[in-house]
Amino acid sequence: MKYKFIAHNRRHWPVSVVCEVLEVSPSGYHQRRQHTTQDGPPRRWVSNDALLAQVKAIHTQVKGEYGWPRLWKELLTQGVRVDKDRLRKLMAQHGI
Repeated sequence: MKYKFIAHNRRHWPVSVVCEVLEVSPSGYHQRRQHTTQDGPPRRWVSNDALLAQVKAIHTQVKGEYGWPRLWKELLTQGVRVDKDRLRKLMAQHGI
């Protein structure tokens, strides 16, 4: 909410002043803005449903022989950046 307020009012007041009033760092605002699309969440975020679909596809393709480390590396080669812990938890929740 704070970053959205800053984005809407950056033409009226300097970003540094608004950040100081809202007690956020200007670098944090700029970093968030860099990773965010115009209307949506940061681009690097992949939903669990989309990730699960990719994991199941790879798992089926390799006939269930990959554990999370090899599956994680395969996702990286396909351009999907995901945290190792998130992948392990997702696989455990769905019995993969």
